[in-house]
Order: sequence, then C-alpha cells, then structure tokens
Amino acid sequence: MKPIIKLVCLAAIFLGTSEIKAQKLNLLIGTYTSPGKSEGIYVYEFDDKTGKAGYKNKVSGIENPSYLAISSNKNFVYAVNEAGPGKGGVSAFTFDGKTGTLKLLGKTSSEGNGPCYVAVNKSSDHVFAGNYGGGNFSVLPVLENGSLGKAVQVIQHTGSSADKSRQDKPHVHSTIFSPDEKILFVSDLGTDKIMAYSYNKDNKSQPLTENKQATATVGAGSGPRHLAFSRDGKFAYSIQEMTGNITVFRYTGSKMETVQNISMLAEGFKGDTGAADIHVSPDGKFLYSTNRGDANDIAIFSIDKKNGMLKLTGRHPSMGTGPRNFVISPSGNYLLVGNQKSDTVIILRRDKKTGMLNDTGERINVGSPVCLKFP
Repeated sequence: MKPIIKLVCLAAIFLGTSEIKAQKLNLLIGTYTSPGKSEGIYVYEFDDKTGKAGYKNKVSGIENPSYLAISSNKNFVYAVNEAGPGKGGVSAFTFDGKTGTLKLLGKTSSEGNGPCYVAVNKSSDHVFAGNYGGGNFSVLPVLENGSLGKAVQVIQHTGSSADKSRQDKPHVHSTIFSPDEKILFVSDLGTDKIMAYSYNKDNKSQPLTENKQATATVGAGSGPRHLAFSRDGKFAYSIQEMTGNITVFRYTGSKMETVQNISMLAEGFKGDTGAADIHVSPDGKFLYSTNRGDANDIAIFSIDKKNGMLKLTGRHPSMGTGPRNFVISPSGNYLLVGNQKSDTVIILRRDKKTGMLNDTGERINVGSPVCLKFP
C-alpha cells in the first residue's frame, strides 16, 4: 500500500473512532430519594445517533440529590441535598467518565433549608447553592481536590409578593450566571425579583456584591424560577412558575430591560399551572419550556435573533406527569424530559429545522427524575 493511501486509511479510522466516541454521551440523572423510589444519582450512556440509553452506574445513599452541576473539566459533580432545616447541603463527587463512577468527597452545609439549585463557575472557584425554603443562597469555595469548603458568603433575601399563600417570604429558585460570568442572577419566586450580583472570583471573603442596576422585576404573582440566555448573550428568558409566562429581557451586560411577556400555556387553558424548566437549543433558533400542573407538556418557541422575541410555534406532551426538568443533547438531535411523578425520562427527537419534537419510543425508567445533565 502506498504511503498516501495508508495515511488516508488511518485518518478515516481515526475520524470514525472519534465520531463513535462523540455520539456516546454520559447522562447524569438527579432524583428525589424520598419517598423511596430512587437510590441517588444515576449515570446512563446515551447514544446521540440512535437515541437509545443504557444504564451505566449509580451512587446510592445520597439524600435527595435533586439538582446537579458539573465542573467544566467534567471531573467533578455537585449535587444539592434537598432537605429541611439543618439538613440542607451540597455533596461533592469525583466523576469517572469512562466507567460512570461517582465517588463522594464530602457534604457541606448549604446554610439554608430546601436547597434546590446549584451552579459552579467555569474555572471551578466557587459553587453557588440556592435555598428555596431558606430564601437565601450560599457561596462555597471549591478546594484543590474538588471538595467544598464552608460557605464564605451567605446572602439572605427579604420581602414578599402578591400571592400570600406562596409568596409570603423569599424563595430562591436558581443561581445562574450571565454568559461572561460577571453577574450571578438569582431568581426569587417569593419576591418576584431576579436579583443580580457582580462576581469577583479573586475576592475570597466576599466574591459577590449586589448589582442593583442589573436586578429585574417581573409581574406580581408571577414566581420567577429559571433563566436562560440567548446564544449571543444579548437576551435573557425568565420562566414564571405561577403564571406560565416567559419574560424576555434585553441584556446589555449591565442592565435587564423587559421587551416581551408571552404565555407558554395553550389558548383557553384553565388548569393548574406549574411552569418549570427553560432552555435554548444549541443553534440558538428555538426555546423550550416545560409546564407541570395539569398541562404536562413542552412549549416550543422560535426565537427572532434580531430582537430576541419569541413566537409560540407548537407544543408536545411530556408523555408523563410532572415534567420538572429537561436537557437538549449537545448536537441538538434530542430533547430528554424527566417526568418526576411518573418516574420516567422520555427521549424525544428534535427536528432542527422546525424545532418540533417527535417521540422515539425510548424510555429510561428511574424513580423521581428531577435533573438531567450531559457532562
């Protein structure tokens, strides 16, 4: 065989091997271990070409690891332990991508009850835990071995809003960075505010300072839950749990300006609303959001890239009950939704041109899935 032909063959083999590796992804599933349907965090292998998933590993004995965050180098996983007063915490794990093995490094107090969200910055300096029950959030330093130190900063929110049955006090629901990580946005369901904090990772004792200019307010009784940014970082999308609205903000890097409010609910919908998760597709053309309550569906919006505004283009049933969280595969080929109350993860194929979803028939049966992450 001539040398040039050998090189071509070797290149073909290399590219083929890389493609196979690229389509095999690890999928991490955070769950509620109470009332006993789940054992902890589950790891599956997901084939991004076929849409099939197979069990790989799990870590047991972790109380309610409901929400997960993964370090940018994929070597560490952080999970909130969603529990009551004095028990709420964040567990740190090492993660072996080849075997799917999670090993516990330790658990640190989240300094508040009911932690429901966790995030880690790209350079893994700090982990940020939002305490729904406590109405506060904490900043935990990441130590050299990936474990977490005691909180260096705890910020307590104050106030209330229109619905006194659910908004009599603050309820922090997420801690989400701006794309450049200069500002941490903290959505508070109880106060109808998206608080903003400037971040300086080099300030070891007080990395966050309140940024009043970038703080945003939504309609009274809305209940802001999660936030997603457009791919260019110029727009932000806030999902409102209590009304099922999505608020579109123009983000300048220092200020959030409201440009649209749009409902994710079907016309004439009269049932219970429980809007949950929101994500933008990898190509930035579509936005998806889940509604629990009586709807149990996924709303599909097209995004106008010029002004960031949304247009409702369709919806798809979640094929179960309680779609709390979902994830889109990095390629954009699939959307996986976790139905908390029916103990299933449903695998849907995405049409990249239209944004529409189609059921593949593939399922993952796992107790109370509430967070899905691709490392």
